[in-house]
Amino acid sequence: MLSTFLDHQWKAFWRSKNKGGTIATQLLIGFVVLYLLALALILGLNLEVFIAKAFPKKDVFEVFNGVILYYFAIDFLMRMQLQDLPTMSVVPYLHLKIPKRKLVNFLNVRALFSAFNLLPLFLFIPFCLTAISSVYSPITGTMYIISIVSLVIFNNYAALYIKRLSIQHLKLVPIVLLTIVTLGLLEYFKVFSIAAISNQIFSFITDQPFAALSFSFLAVGMFLWNARYLRNNLYAEELSGIEEVKTSTDYPFLDRFGKVGALAALEIKLILRNKRSRSAITMSMIFLFYGFIFYKKELLDKDHLAMMLFAAVFMTGNTISIYGQFMFGWQSSHFDGLMANKIDVRDFIRSKFLLFTLFSTFTTLVACLYGFISWKILAVQFAAYLYNIGIGTILVLYFATRNYKSMDLSKGSTFNFQGVGAAQWILGLPYFLSPYLIFLPFSMSGHPYWGLLALGLCGLAAFLTREFWVDFLAKEFNKRKYKIAAGFREKS
Repeated sequence: MLSTFLDHQWKAFWRSKNKGGTIATQLLIGFVVLYLLALALILGLNLEVFIAKAFPKKDVFEVFNGVILYYFAIDFLMRMQLQDLPTMSVVPYLHLKIPKRKLVNFLNVRALFSAFNLLPLFLFIPFCLTAISSVYSPITGTMYIISIVSLVIFNNYAALYIKRLSIQHLKLVPIVLLTIVTLGLLEYFKVFSIAAISNQIFSFITDQPFAALSFSFLAVGMFLWNARYLRNNLYAEELSGIEEVKTSTDYPFLDRFGKVGALAALEIKLILRNKRSRSAITMSMIFLFYGFIFYKKELLDKDHLAMMLFAAVFMTGNTISIYGQFMFGWQSSHFDGLMANKIDVRDFIRSKFLLFTLFSTFTTLVACLYGFISWKILAVQFAAYLYNIGIGTILVLYFATRNYKSMDLSKGSTFNFQGVGAAQWILGLPYFLSPYLIFLPFSMSGHPYWGLLALGLCGLAAFLTREFWVDFLAKEFNKRKYKIAAGFREKS
């Protein structure tokens, strides 16, 4: 039966109308994957030399042991964002007399064909076969390999399980994000160290090699748990998305905004129900970790705030820039219906302003956790927040009136360039350079905090004059709405 499923998938691929574009995309992805695997293999073969040069004062095996769990923690986060769910391929078989067990086995086997599962093998196994086997024993090297393969399988099915669970239970998404942020902060403030825990575990395995089988038990347990969940939820409506919701009153706090709130509520539903929009929002949440890269103590001590302003603007407004760059393409499939309905263009644009303000407020509140590092970060982020809800939203919606590219929301965002046009490429320049046009004159004269104040006031002024900008954007939209509608009808 497994060979039959694979044969059907192969035929479906070659009979697809868009197989030309799909082949080109797959070839591009294939070259990228081969390049990464080649780099991983080269690094794996020379890992002992690389560690010795990078950490000359530390034991090579201690560093290697400490890296393993750290790698798989990052690997898990990457899978949560980039790894696709192999679900829709079995939907046509659900009404046939085929045992669920065979469908579940097919889904689980397909899930193993991922670059995420190959990369750690190319990276870690050469070191286990050479350095660990020669210094300790071949049995120890073999058990290291078993533990790494087991961690790969565990991560593979754990990520798929949590992603499937989050589709059915949307409340799980903020809980998972909050857990990840909390663990990241605990690691950053050295409350505990993943590297230290990893080193202790794998040092124990060097002494007691067969302890590595505990990872195998975890992997098998995760596989069985995932398979059980699939058997219990193998229905088309469960696999394709969340349950239908009845009315826009599911978000009572939006009712106070009237028609604008109702339109914003409908767009929130659009985001939650479609794969690509969910991917865009999830990606924006992951970018909240940018602060660990840009917020450095030496910059804070010297008040070099210009270096941190980009990160602050991006983190407090990442949803605006990532999701908003494809505005109004998110509604491309039903754009004609929107234009035919009795919807005031100004209310339509106001709903976008409201949505962006809500998103930016939420990400800013989460980013406020960086305030534990220094109060200066809060000052930079608050100025960036005012810029985003004021000037940033106007820029995004202005460029949206020049976006004529349709989008298929059922597809993920990874290596997906559908809907990307000139407006998306140009938008980044004014969006991220405008804050510096206001901030730098003050910063270069030795008054960076006055620059932040000026940036915040400009953003606040744009926010308070929003009705003027709504009228301006409505005129721009009306000039091009027929061209936008015609572009959205051309499915790429």
